[in-house]
Amino acid sequence: MLTGEQILAHLIGDFVLQSGWMANNKQKRALPALVHSLVYYVPFLIMLQPSVATSVVIVGTHFVMDKWALARYVAYAKEFLSPSSEWKPWNECNETGLPKEVPPWLAKWLLIIVDNTMHLAINALALAYL
Repeated sequence: MLTGEQILAHLIGDFVLQSGWMANNKQKRALPALVHSLVYYVPFLIMLQPSVATSVVIVGTHFVMDKWALARYVAYAKEFLSPSSEWKPWNECNETGLPKEVPPWLAKWLLIIVDNTMHLAINALALAYL
């Protein structure tokens, strides 16, 4: 279901074409998040020619997920799989979704992995079923 073209379009759109302005401001203001989401979509448009419905899902979910850093909530939710003695309240994990005891470099990379997994899964489903 997930193709090499889908992965390549995602990587180009989310990493190669994302400027520092987009990356540093997309959670602060809607405009950088919207510009990033539209620029992110360009490789999909060129490589995969998605339907209108698929395009709306790709752009819309990317905007919402990046603007409000939704991957933090998924990263936090997975911590419920830990023993209850290691569970931390949200106010101690809200920056990355992971406890402060996790080294900052590792927390950031784990958050990036969760975020990209979510984007790839949503895009693959939209491309396959819409």
